[in-house]
Amino acid sequence: MNSKNKLDLPVSWKAKEYTIKPLYQQIVDFVCQKIACGEWSIGTKLPPQRKLAEIFGVNRSTVVTAMEELASYGIIKSYGRLGTKVEANTWSVMLTSSLDWGKYINSGAFKANNHIIQEINRLEFKPNILRLGTGEIAPDLFPYKMWDKVLSKISKKHIKFGYLETLGSIQLRQALADHLHKQGMKNITADNILITSGSLQGLQLISVGLMQEKAAVYMEMPTYLKSLEVFQSAGMKLQGIGLDKQGIKYWQIPSTVKDINEKKFPILYTIPTNHNPTGINMSLSRRQELIKFCQERQLPIIEDAAYQELNFKKVMLPSLKSLDRNDLVIYLGTASKTLAPGLRVGWLVATEAIVQRLGDIKMQMDYGTSSISQLILAEFINSGLYEKHLSNLCVELQKRCNNALAFIKKLFGDIAVWNKPQGGFYIWLTFNKYIPIEKLFFMAVQNNILIAPGDVYDFKPNNSLRISYAYLNCEEFGIAITKLAKIIMKLL
Repeated sequence: MNSKNKLDLPVSWKAKEYTIKPLYQQIVDFVCQKIACGEWSIGTKLPPQRKLAEIFGVNRSTVVTAMEELASYGIIKSYGRLGTKVEANTWSVMLTSSLDWGKYINSGAFKANNHIIQEINRLEFKPNILRLGTGEIAPDLFPYKMWDKVLSKISKKHIKFGYLETLGSIQLRQALADHLHKQGMKNITADNILITSGSLQGLQLISVGLMQEKAAVYMEMPTYLKSLEVFQSAGMKLQGIGLDKQGIKYWQIPSTVKDINEKKFPILYTIPTNHNPTGINMSLSRRQELIKFCQERQLPIIEDAAYQELNFKKVMLPSLKSLDRNDLVIYLGTASKTLAPGLRVGWLVATEAIVQRLGDIKMQMDYGTSSISQLILAEFINSGLYEKHLSNLCVELQKRCNNALAFIKKLFGDIAVWNKPQGGFYIWLTFNKYIPIEKLFFMAVQNNILIAPGDVYDFKPNNSLRISYAYLNCEEFGIAITKLAKIIMKLL
């Protein structure tokens, strides 16, 4: 073998212990990286499989699997008794003449999500995994009989499923306006509502349509928005504001008009009802004080009301929008948490000027939210089935919440503290002693349990978990949380 083809194998190579990637895939990635960076050139001869297994410290079957995958890519080729060699010229990524898409990917304006969030998004579809952190209602809570009635009624109307108006279906916008009137938003009309593809699109539209680069976005810490890159990708700066049992500590926001204006027209993002991830409900007095504070300083508010209607008590705290008398609040609602995320229907409520501006941008993005989904939701609301479903859903969520609280008290009573939710999906569990949360995440995955680390929602490590009682039934929750408790005890 020529000296240029001499292979300097990594005798100190070790498998990554806390990763969901199988060993053979780690070896595949390692070999690809060595070839891509030029350390292993074309024609380099690999040692026999038994020797590779010894070097990598794995079973020979693992090496065989890795070599088969590399061969299927055209990266290596077996020459029988002559051995296996690097044969990169059949793999386009290794060709010097091929386009390096990595430069384009890394230069894109939209930032990559937190690596743990990316893993969660992928692992949620892993078969048989127990999802302890998922922000979604369980499939068994979906109102299938109501759904059948709605679809049957719509199918008889022979509706044309073409493009809809700029702001969305007038039937749905009027239905939502009537629905919101019952929640105290008396001055809302269909012209104040823009239908979005989920409330997340509402945030995206605000970031590109209403805000300047380097503007400050104030928010509770922790908060759901910190787990995304929506505003950061548009050049905004996130600034965390403290949170107590009454809600956001609004007095920590810069308190003068000059301070506000120096931030280049900032905005406040808040989840006042059944907060994600902490489950806190902002008190009525705090809501009133916040509205007054922001009005005096001309600081607009984005009210994320994803969990506004999921309350265990029949009396609902008023939304900030219903307390707003000066068009200060942009209200975001969604059917994703109450009915089905697959519908991809949300709504943004604001002044006509704002919804027209954002509606124009939305048309340039996707030319409108699914017309079928909009018609289905309009029929759900107009038929009265939506409110009936909400009532049934809240009863079931409360049962699951009480079950979850009982398990948590039994398993974590001496090592953690937590909130008692009044609605929504979440219990915020904080450990008294340090726990390596990311290590816990991967250990849980290895045991087919998926959790939501609290750090992804915060500006700093918080030693917490967001526990959801919405997705697993009571029996499944008990199994998952008991397994998780055993793993945690090993880490204490």
